[in-house]
Amino acid sequence: MSGADHAANTHQHTKAIADQLARTAGHVTSIKRMVEGGRPCTEVLIQLAAVQAALSRASRLVLEDHLESCLRGAVENGTADEEWQRLKEALDRYIR
Repeated sequence: MSGADHAANTHQHTKAIADQLARTAGHVTSIKRMVEGGRPCTEVLIQLAAVQAALSRASRLVLEDHLESCLRGAVENGTADEEWQRLKEALDRYIR
């Protein structure tokens, strides 16, 4: 499936993912201000852990959407092997 084919599939979590990423971007900006303001390293680390958890939640939603929409669509149109390979490559990069 090409990128255009992916866009045609219905993703259930697009808004939730976009909202999560917007909140995360705001959180990162506030952490940057904490660092610039000389806040204690322990406070910064706690906030960084919260950002990592938020990114993990967004990643889980993206993966769920991919399995429910893209991979299912690839099975229906006969390109499942190609799509499965792309997913494996993406997971290899994500898990590094």
